[in-house]
Amino acid sequence: MELVLFSISSAVAVFATVMMITRVNAVHGLLYLILSLLAVGVLFFLLGAHFAAVLEVIIYAGAIMVMFVFVIMMLNQGEKTTDQERAWLTPGIWIGPSVLALILFAEVLVVIAGGGSAETGQLVDSKQVGIALYGPYLLAVELASMLLLAGLVGAYHLGKPMMAKRREA
Repeated sequence: MELVLFSISSAVAVFATVMMITRVNAVHGLLYLILSLLAVGVLFFLLGAHFAAVLEVIIYAGAIMVMFVFVIMMLNQGEKTTDQERAWLTPGIWIGPSVLALILFAEVLVVIAGGGSAETGQLVDSKQVGIALYGPYLLAVELASMLLLAGLVGAYHLGKPMMAKRREA
């Protein structure tokens, strides 16, 4: 049973990632990226890494995706973007991400109803993760945060000339 759920989650993660890469619209790509991250969280859960699954969902699918949405909002393109956002509210656009999210939700319910997940890995608590992140991996964590900050500042500066042109017109 675990192998079937693992295979389904893996397929959802790969499919959502491919869909994310091939989307022209940034918001659609973000929706599929969130689904891909949720699928990876389910994979961690199935492997017995419950803490890693929770971190995947809270940090990546939650906080970082909110930052991406803020960047897209800062790059507002005006009336063209408003009309495009209205088109996104049509139900047909949400069918793909909704079906994939329902598959992942059903998998989690099956695992929980079956009594949890297989304990195949080593139990790691949050204290050990914190010691690792602020010990030997401190430089990597700080470099990742600086990279995210640089991306946010870069997106702001890319959008700034467009805003100046609109004010002049």
